[in-house]
Amino acid sequence: MPKAKKEKGKIRIIPLGGLHEIGKNITVIEYENDMIAVDCGLAFPDEDMLGVDLVIPDITYLEQNADRLRGIFLTHGHEDHIGAIPYALRTVNAPVYGTKLTLGILKHKLEEHSLPWEPDLRTVNAGTTVRAGALNVEFIRVNHSIADACCLAIHTPLGTIVHTGDFKLDITPIEGEMMNITRLGELGNKGVLLLMCESTNAERAGFAPSEKKVGASLEYVFTKNADKRIVIATFSSNVHRVQQIIDISARHGRKVAVTGRSMLNIVGAAVELGYMKVPKDTLIDIGDIKRYRPSEITLITTGSQGEPMSALYRMAYSDHQQVTLGRNDLVILSSHAIPGNEKLVGRVINELARNGVEVLHDAALEVHASGHACAEELKLMQALTKPRYFMPIHGEFRHMAANRELALEMGMPDRNIFLSDIGKVLEIDAKGARFAGAVPAGQVLVDGYGVGDVGNIVLRDRKHLSQDGLIVVVATVDEERSQLLSGPDIVSRGFVYVRENEPLMEEARKIVLKSIEKCLGGRQSRDRVHLKNTVRDELSKFLFARTGRKPMVLPVIMNV
Repeated sequence: MPKAKKEKGKIRIIPLGGLHEIGKNITVIEYENDMIAVDCGLAFPDEDMLGVDLVIPDITYLEQNADRLRGIFLTHGHEDHIGAIPYALRTVNAPVYGTKLTLGILKHKLEEHSLPWEPDLRTVNAGTTVRAGALNVEFIRVNHSIADACCLAIHTPLGTIVHTGDFKLDITPIEGEMMNITRLGELGNKGVLLLMCESTNAERAGFAPSEKKVGASLEYVFTKNADKRIVIATFSSNVHRVQQIIDISARHGRKVAVTGRSMLNIVGAAVELGYMKVPKDTLIDIGDIKRYRPSEITLITTGSQGEPMSALYRMAYSDHQQVTLGRNDLVILSSHAIPGNEKLVGRVINELARNGVEVLHDAALEVHASGHACAEELKLMQALTKPRYFMPIHGEFRHMAANRELALEMGMPDRNIFLSDIGKVLEIDAKGARFAGAVPAGQVLVDGYGVGDVGNIVLRDRKHLSQDGLIVVVATVDEERSQLLSGPDIVSRGFVYVRENEPLMEEARKIVLKSIEKCLGGRQSRDRVHLKNTVRDELSKFLFARTGRKPMVLPVIMNV
């Protein structure tokens, strides 16, 4: 195994997201006074994050060290790797490096945000090395489910760190070349200090299938369903998949319409930058589909993860302005459900089936190929790079643990494998590697235009409201005269239907009235805060005793 050089400095590796979770990928790597960030992605909210739109990483540590941040380096253009960049650039003004398509997608995203400064976006190619203070960041071509993906070799005075990003080994890629295993092997022969390797598919044996297999499956589906309109939902960022769908549609004499905001944006960027080639007169506007017979149309749409308000979701629930699905349609889900999205996907499939729509998905036919390395490819990455230390990244704990087992299988000593967590610092110097403390890290919730203003207390209140509803008590008092001037009136929302529970509500009103009169009758109890708390406590006890439920009780006591 290669040994670290006798340098006095220390490398610190700090994942701020992407560990023990899917998405929100961001890692900080620093040497002495120089720091870089690799990726800055978002995650989608869990079911218990009611009303939350997006989850982004807490970048407090970057903000605190903005003067040392030499750049943000992007491995590829997926949302879980670039989606939080517009939010990060509100407070951190650092150059952003990425390949042409990655930055093309990012530019579209940044147009929707108002930033305090002009973003400094710097385009690089696979093979480019960028100097970032004492660190040199080399972009190395890999295959993934989006074009222009790279892994990074970060050359430091202590040795080389390889950050794989998301990758797979596709020997027959749709466009471009296969992963640059030659360069990875060269780095391995020179000595790799640390391999940070993605873990998403570590539990899957074998190799991820080539994207060309999907093309063959889709060709078969188009041939067998020549009389139907075909609707294909896939990830908007998978331009190679979209390219294959367009090419197959053109061969079968079909026009192609694209729907879904992100799909329109990314296809537009890919065509503009030359990553997609559309046969003449094949693409049509979604508004023109009624001019053609069903057998002459292919629709490419977003919503493969069952996201509420996505184009496919709206089609399934008959809420799409231009498309109504029925028995003459075939829907193909050309994707795997991201862990945690299975219920959403199942809900959409059930609704489509209820409307008589035939649905094909990967369980029935090979209409999707993962962009993530399976076990044999992960072992190949280790064999090529021959790292001294190993850190699994990108995945839930079980994925990272499976990746650790693969490293042990490859002969890596257990003491050299570091299963980390967000915010945890891995320190490497000439003496070895060890965990050394932690930095501020976590998640920030985005709700509408609000960033970070929804926290645990607000979520707890939303959950409470969703489970038991709300009771509002309104009364007007004269504290000086100790008189109740009006009310109390009780308003119920999400608790019981008032018209069908008038005896209960009348009894509740009497409880409140008694509580107010009791408070107004005592000198120490006239304080309005005490009055509100008494009303809330007494009414809550009564309602729980009578119904077994605990609605949120909100007293509105006005003083005149």
